[in-house]
Amino acid sequence: QVLPVESGGGLVQAGGSLRLSCAASGRTFSTYAMGWFRQAPGKEREFVAAISWGGGIIYYADSVKGRFTISRDNAKNTVYLQMNSLKPEDTAVYYCALRARDTLIMRTTEGYDYWGQGTQVTVSS
Repeated sequence: QVLPVESGGGLVQAGGSLRLSCAASGRTFSTYAMGWFRQAPGKEREFVAAISWGGGIIYYADSVKGRFTISRDNAKNTVYLQMNSLKPEDTAVYYCALRARDTLIMRTTEGYDYWGQGTQVTVSS
């Protein structure tokens, strides 16, 4: 079983930066597409960013494009989400997700097989 584990959340002022990390244990990490999603109180979980197994294909939600950067280090079994110019509306629990069924990259929650426990990001105004 693959277990993604997020870290790096916290409290930051508007305009600040945070970097989230997601380490995945178990099977071969380098063959999996990885995604970041977030869920604010009272809202549905939404797509943030995704990266293909080799890093050659990357998708972003329009709301974070130009501010967030997803990357991966397959040697460390880790995917990152660098978040700059943070806004109060970025406040949410951020989840890392892994797609193990094939090598496709997806932008929906249904497209992922394993999820982390989430890490809280709070942006104060």
